[in-house]
Amino acid sequence: MRRIKRAAATFIAGGFAIAVLASTVQSSAEAVGREEGISGAIVLVNDFCAKVANGELFATDPLLMLNGDQIQQEMKGNYGNDEVIPGPATEIESAIQDGEHVRLNLNYSRLGIANKVDNYLNVRKRPSTDSRIIGKMVKNSGCHVYKVTKDGWAKIISGGVVGFVKAEFLTMDEEAEAIAPEVGRDCVEIMTDSLNVRALPSTTAPIYSVCDAGEEFEIKKESVDQQFLEKIIKKEEISDEAIERAGGMQYLLDHMNEFICIMVDDDYAFVSKEYVREQFSLKRATKVKYDPETGEAPGSYGIVAYAMQFLGNPYVWGGTSLTNGCDCSGFTMQIWAHFGKGLPHSSAAQAGCTTSVSHPIPGDLFFYGNGGIGHVAMYIGGGQVIHASNHRDGIKISNAYYRHPVKIGRP
Repeated sequence: MRRIKRAAATFIAGGFAIAVLASTVQSSAEAVGREEGISGAIVLVNDFCAKVANGELFATDPLLMLNGDQIQQEMKGNYGNDEVIPGPATEIESAIQDGEHVRLNLNYSRLGIANKVDNYLNVRKRPSTDSRIIGKMVKNSGCHVYKVTKDGWAKIISGGVVGFVKAEFLTMDEEAEAIAPEVGRDCVEIMTDSLNVRALPSTTAPIYSVCDAGEEFEIKKESVDQQFLEKIIKKEEISDEAIERAGGMQYLLDHMNEFICIMVDDDYAFVSKEYVREQFSLKRATKVKYDPETGEAPGSYGIVAYAMQFLGNPYVWGGTSLTNGCDCSGFTMQIWAHFGKGLPHSSAAQAGCTTSVSHPIPGDLFFYGNGGIGHVAMYIGGGQVIHASNHRDGIKISNAYYRHPVKIGRP
């Protein structure tokens, strides 16, 4: 990751970032070792977060923040003195490099991390347990906290989800900053409409998958070297023919520094550095979407409601336990078994015993892979799937087309 210097810092919390600058930031001039001053960009925290969530600003756009007293006054003006319990304006003097992770300054903002839950935290439309659930934060997801009411509800924004959570399940302010480097991860975000993710670090290598703009993937190895590349070739059983198609081994060694190795579900793959943005990130809240045809929430379907209760549980390769750990096909197998349908414990075998459909309904299975089938997820409506992704994320919700599906099948 590019070292962040002096008082410039960016922290990606659940899909958005707070950028804090004192008087200078590292600019594109970093390549020649020069820093340029930034001026005239003063944006309130709340306005900034909303614009990032709505896509009006990039998360890493340089912005100057007003001081803490002004932020607190702005919050009081919006929400009323009788309702808001203001938090401290936290400040870290500088951003430092800590191993492969970056400690970052959240100056004059309130970071919240949902680390006091077993699996996930519901985000509601209004501050009431009777209010509709509009999102879910799996354990260790990050958010910006707008306010905390006297009733113990925190208004938050995370991954574009704006709503209310019970504050007792969040760690906030300086305590959250302290644990963020431990629960966050180095990621890349796809910065083009669609990107071919390759099996090897070459633009002529076999396409592992096609991923859409805005999708985020964990970095496995930023600086690919020969030893790592040879390990991947052996582990993934990549053929000599595929290596020749990618330009040959020497070509791969000459160009491997132009690519980053990422984790796509539980597999290794490569993306060109030119089309991604590297960032240190916390997990983000996921919107609970309504089915566009029926207007119903995912929980309205019995099979989806059953599957959603395991959100955030662990991934275990070869596992079949919905609580203690399962892999992708173990998850779909056990979900459908609860409803009396037997499926084999293999994503490829499940693809073979399901009927292809073009218009998915909740419970249908989405199959992904490169030439063959290597991953399976279950459709929950509203353009989303739930699946056992990998060891880092466990059972999670994703855009159904975060990768282009090879097949959509109905058991």
